Amino acid sequence: MDVYLEGKRLRLNPSKALGKGGEADVFDLGDGRVLKLFKPPEHPDYGALVAEQDAARARLVEHQRKLPAFPQNLPPRVVSPQALATDKGGGKVVGYAMRKLDAAEPLRRFGEPSFRRAGVPSSRVVTLFQDLHRTLGALHGSGVVVGDFNDLNVLVIGDEAWLIDADSFQFGPYLASVFTERFLDPLRLGSAGALVPARPASVDSDWYAFGVALMQSLVCVGPYGGVLPKVTPTERVLRRLTVFHPDVRYPKPATPLGVLPDDVLHGLHRIFVEDARGPFPWPLLESLRFQVCASCGVEHARATCPTCRPSAVHTPTPVTTVRGQVVATRLFSTEGVVVHACVEEGVLRWLVHERGAWRREDGAVVLQGPLQASPTWAIHGASTLVGQGPEFTVLAPGRRPERLGVDAPEGRPAFAANARHRYWAHAGVLWRDGTYGPERLGDVLEGQTRLFVGPRFGLGFHRAGALRDAFVFAAERPGLKDGLKLPWPSGRLVDAEAVFEGALCWLLLAEETAGKTVHHCVVVGADGGVKASATARAGDGSWLGTLRGKCAAGEALFAATDTGLVRVALQQGQLVPVREFPDTEPFVDADTRLLLTAQGLVAVGRQTVTLLRMS
Repeated sequence: MDVYLEGKRLRLNPSKALGKGGEADVFDLGDGRVLKLFKPPEHPDYGALVAEQDAARARLVEHQRKLPAFPQNLPPRVVSPQALATDKGGGKVVGYAMRKLDAAEPLRRFGEPSFRRAGVPSSRVVTLFQDLHRTLGALHGSGVVVGDFNDLNVLVIGDEAWLIDADSFQFGPYLASVFTERFLDPLRLGSAGALVPARPASVDSDWYAFGVALMQSLVCVGPYGGVLPKVTPTERVLRRLTVFHPDVRYPKPATPLGVLPDDVLHGLHRIFVEDARGPFPWPLLESLRFQVCASCGVEHARATCPTCRPSAVHTPTPVTTVRGQVVATRLFSTEGVVVHACVEEGVLRWLVHERGAWRREDGAVVLQGPLQASPTWAIHGASTLVGQGPEFTVLAPGRRPERLGVDAPEGRPAFAANARHRYWAHAGVLWRDGTYGPERLGDVLEGQTRLFVGPRFGLGFHRAGALRDAFVFAAERPGLKDGLKLPWPSGRLVDAEAVFEGALCWLLLAEETAGKTVHHCVVVGADGGVKASATARAGDGSWLGTLRGKCAAGEALFAATDTGLVRVALQQGQLVPVREFPDTEPFVDADTRLLLTAQGLVAVGRQTVTLLRMS
């Protein structure tokens, strides 16, 4: 399809695709702007999905009237359409150009425990939401409703919160047709008992979603997070069974609600339990002040620490703990944060930030500086790899830092390492370090490749525009096998992870689709064949309810949950939970990283590394 912008024909290069949503693909125009190109009904992502094809067709029809009538002079933090993209004749709107936001993080990340503990203080969250509060109020003053207010439609740059996806805004006769389930105001529901809006979005529903995002960003759990056994997610919403309800099992990785002051907790309770609406009270945000307890290190916004007394005597955790059939041996603990951990040929290695520096497992200082959430880390023997932006740096003892250029799709540097080699994608080529310098393994899509590697083989993929492809490559030989037929999610990919064992890779994907977050597990062989796959709803309490916290062992997968470890077996093309280990509950949660070492299974927490032996 020919696309024209400001009278000029555009040549859309898949390598310039910046992202993929459920409704559109986004391309870098190279002039400080991006192009949002709406997916037509025949887009490959919709495949044989008739309902999605019909919805795409209806959106395109409405955009012909809505986008030319889009309001002007909106608040400065709103990324509005700047120029409409059309077909060759100019009679059909197919997308629009808008400002490009560089080095932006989706607000969703601020609700992830691992992201928050890697150097994102609560005070920054408060500043962000003060900024977002002002923008939302001003937007409403312009007669515009966001409609689908969610944590992927807000991008963060520094302490600024930017609203994107403006084409879905509601104004005049144009109602918001899309929604995100976690942010859907229950007062918009009908009597059918389904989590589908029956009433239009409103100023009040925007402020409800603002409250959801604020709570999630402050304590890493939304109002309907946690698990309530034998009650469906729909029933929870209809009956307002929120995390404030005593029967809900609060997520262990989340920050305790008690760190918030009583007036903020009361304000959240009024919104989510008592159905209070209206703008979120500005005085609650303006007066919210966090501090770090000098005794236990907990960050809180109360007059005194809610988890300890300053005079309390610290009791060290026992080195070895026995619970039922589990023996837990603490291998390491820190007052700082365990940033990264891995196993190389059975040997456990880790990186910790402590006392103003990043340190390896032997205590050696790798890099000085304050804790930050933005770098991506990897370990390669005694070397430590750190990626930020379009390069990664190799920090090796006794050597000068080595800097290598690398592609960074959506800000994630495409590099990986195992015990023997480093691998990275740059300028459309997959590279591996060799005896005499970098060795070319094969061609990949420039700027769009995600990369994972295990001891025997690696896996990569890209989703750019209408292009979707995955490939595998041997760890020790040149060449790659592409064109893999994976069961690709059709929605917006928001996260990805992979774990390897032998000739198997367990690829884990999270997508936002039809207003919900869905997790996928695809087991791929070293030959590129798909052995099995499974899906689950995010946060459902199952082994696949969270994306991370997985470790492969043979043809089985161990998964960490808030109630203990679960072993999942690959049986006749199916992924079947075959055993639970409830005695491991005190030592793991859904955010725990699992690793298989020569000594046994290791659980890596925020500040501890623990060896688990189970009989």
